Amino acid sequence: MPPSELYPSGIDETAPVISRHSIRIAAPIERVWQLHTDVGAWPRWQTDIESARIDGPVTPGGTFHWTSAGLSIGSTIYAVEAPRRILWGGTAHGITAIHEWRFEADGDGTQVRNEESWSGSPVDADVENQRKLLSQSLDAWLELLRRIAEDPA
Repeated sequence: MPPSELYPSGIDETAPVISRHSIRIAAPIERVWQLHTDVGAWPRWQTDIESARIDGPVTPGGTFHWTSAGLSIGSTIYAVEAPRRILWGGTAHGITAIHEWRFEADGDGTQVRNEESWSGSPVDADVENQRKLLSQSLDAWLELLRRIAEDPA
């Protein structure tokens, strides 16, 4: 069975926590995509991530490991449609997360949309707080991506 048949095709729409966000970035789609998929460079601009490494190319079935808020996270890449979409997820500390990013050229910039679902017993125990944490995290990630992509240096 091909890996694509083993992986989700999108976020878990039945999860107790779902967050959707978007931002327009005044930078070409290729630049935004390159910054976002250069996992090893995330700690240089994504201040919530302490470390990150990818175990090969950005392709379905690939994995990367990262640390955020003191939590070690292992993620599997489920789908890649460069430079338009990437979907990844995994389970860490009892939370199953699925995260999708979409990129669309918008004149001289890029419209970025992301959505993420969380499920698992830690989420069920405190849905509202988990929803707030996820929403804040995604807003911050988008804003940091915008800043680095729009930086002329």
